[in-house]
Amino acid sequence: MNKQDLIGSVAEASGLSKADAGKAVESVFDSISATLKKGDEVRLVGFGTFSVSKRKASTGRNPRTGEAMTIKASNQPKFKAGKGLKDSVN
Repeated sequence: MNKQDLIGSVAEASGLSKADAGKAVESVFDSISATLKKGDEVRLVGFGTFSVSKRKASTGRNPRTGEAMTIKASNQPKFKAGKGLKDSVN
């Protein structure tokens, strides 16, 4: 399922037009992104938790040259599935 399929599914399930469903889906994504950007987490009970993990700087190797290089520290988004989502898949 891609984003357009998700929007179509939301529109069909909720009775909204595709344009309104698209705005709703976009606003959910924007809200999650903004919350993660602040460093907070988003808990959706029964679905899962979106959070940010801080990755330390490390040393790696350039695969082409074998030369050592430093990899900058960064923030990585994470998602941990909740019990309801796990149960619905199994």
